[in-house]
Amino acid sequence: MTQLLQKYATLCAALALAVTACSAPRGPATAPDDTFVIGLSSEFDNLSPVLGFSPDGGSLIFDGLMSRAPDLTLRPALAADEPVVAEDGKSVTFTLREGLKFHDGKPLTSQDVEYTYEALLDPANNSTIRSDYSAIEDVAAPDARTVVFRLKHPYAPLVQRTTLGIVPKGTLEKTRPVGSGPYRFVSWTPGDKIVLEADKEYWGGAPAIPRLVLAFAPDDNVRATRIRAGDFDATVLPPKAATGLRGQAGLTVYDVPSADYRAVMFPMTQPVTGDRAVRRAFSLALDRQAMADTILAGAGTPAYGPISPDTGWHNPEVTGGAADPVAAGKLLDEAGWIPGEDGIREKDGKKAQFTLMYPAGDSLRKELALAAASDAKRIGLLVEPAGLDWDAIEARLGEDAAVMGFGSPYDPDYVNYELFHSDFKGQGFLNPGRYDNPEVDRLLEQGRAAGDKAERERAYTGFQKIVRDDEVFSYLVFLKHVYVVRGRYEGIVPGVDAHEHATGGLFAGIHTWKPVA
Repeated sequence: MTQLLQKYATLCAALALAVTACSAPRGPATAPDDTFVIGLSSEFDNLSPVLGFSPDGGSLIFDGLMSRAPDLTLRPALAADEPVVAEDGKSVTFTLREGLKFHDGKPLTSQDVEYTYEALLDPANNSTIRSDYSAIEDVAAPDARTVVFRLKHPYAPLVQRTTLGIVPKGTLEKTRPVGSGPYRFVSWTPGDKIVLEADKEYWGGAPAIPRLVLAFAPDDNVRATRIRAGDFDATVLPPKAATGLRGQAGLTVYDVPSADYRAVMFPMTQPVTGDRAVRRAFSLALDRQAMADTILAGAGTPAYGPISPDTGWHNPEVTGGAADPVAAGKLLDEAGWIPGEDGIREKDGKKAQFTLMYPAGDSLRKELALAAASDAKRIGLLVEPAGLDWDAIEARLGEDAAVMGFGSPYDPDYVNYELFHSDFKGQGFLNPGRYDNPEVDRLLEQGRAAGDKAERERAYTGFQKIVRDDEVFSYLVFLKHVYVVRGRYEGIVPGVDAHEHATGGLFAGIHTWKPVA
C-alpha cells in the first residue's frame, strides 16, 4: 500500500459492532457480465504474503491457517481445528484440513506452510513484516498435515499472526500469485486493475459472485463519481465524499467503526517538538470534536490514545475533553515559552514553530492538518502545514511533524510494538519520531511475552498511560470507514476495521455475499 504499514492485526474479542447502514437499495445485484467492480484508493506494492501483502487475511487470493470473523474472533481456515499450545507457551501445533489444494491443482501441505514462514523470516527476502514474526525459532512439518511452530520465548499473539496467507513451496511470486483462497488470480494491469475469478472448488464453498475487478482510483471524487455512474459496484470513500450518495436509490452506505486513527507524530529530537510542554499544550488546544463533526461529517470520534475505546484493551484513564486553550497557554508560560511581538511564543531565542507534513493527495489529512494548525495558533504555536509525497515525508520524519494513520482493533502488540519500542526508532514509518523510553520498552516486551491475560492487560494499561503523558503523538480522531455498495446482497456483515482495510474490511467476506433477486 501507499505506506509500508500493512502489518497490523491480532486478537481482541471485546469490540462493539456499531454499524449504520443508510438507504434502502434497489437495482440490479450484479453487473450484466457477472463481474463485480470494487474501486480502491491505492494500488498494492506486490501480491506476496511473504513480502507483506495482506498478512491479516482478507486478500481473497490466499488463506492462512486461521481467519478472522467479523466479530474479530479467530476461526480455523486451512487448519482443521484450533491449534494446540504447549504448556510453556513455546510451541504451537496445527493440523491442516484434508484435501487442500492450491489454485493450480497442486496439494497444499505442511511443507508449504513451513516454507512460507521460513521465507518470511529469511533476512535475504527483506520482508516488511519480518519483525512481527521474530519470536519464531523455527517451523517444522513432521508430516503432510502437521505444522509445529517452535518459539524463542512465549509469544501470546502467535496464533493471531497465523492469518498470514500460505504460498506454494519454492515460490515468492509477487505479481502472478497462486493461492488457495476463494478467488484465483487472473491478471494485473499496473496502474489500472487486478482481475480475480471465483474458485469453484474452494474448500469453503464456491463464491456466488463469479468475477471480481479491483480497480485503482486514487482520487476520492473520481471514486464517488464512478460509483454514482455505475462504473463501480462498491468502493470506500472519505465521509464527506459519500455524503451525496446517502439515500440514493440502488446504493447502500455502510459506516463501519474502526480502530483507525489519525494523529500528529512529533520528532522527539528537535528543539520545539522535543519539548513535552509544547506537545502537551498543542494537544490541549485541539478541538477534536469539531474535527469529528465537520471534517469527518460525524463519521468518527475524538481520539486521545493509540488503542480504541471500543476494545477491551483500552485504558479508560486515557481520555480527554473539550479544547482548553487557557490551560494550554498556562502550560507554555510555565515552561518558559513567552509570546513575542507577533504573538508567536519564543524560548531562548527559538520560535515555537514547526512544520506539519501530510500526504498531498489525502484531502482528509490536509483538512486535519489545517484545523490543528489553526487551533495551535490560538496559543502562540506557529504550525506550518506542508503537503508532500510519501517519499519526501519519510525522508523528513526525524525533523518534522506529520499527520499519520495507524491503528488495529486486534491485539495491542500489533502496531504499538514497532511504533514505540526504541529498537525501531528512526526505521522509516516504524517509531518515526525516535521515541526512547526504557519503561515503555519493558511494558511492550512484557505484554508480548506474557501468557497470562491479566498480566498483559496491566502491561498495556501502563503503556497507554505513559505514551499519553509523554504526548508522543497527539491523537486527533478515530475514523469510521465508509463503504458504498450497489445492489442488494445477503451476507454483508460489517465488523471493526483496522487502519489498513483495502484487503479486508467489509470486502473480506465478499465470497459469502449472495445477490438478492
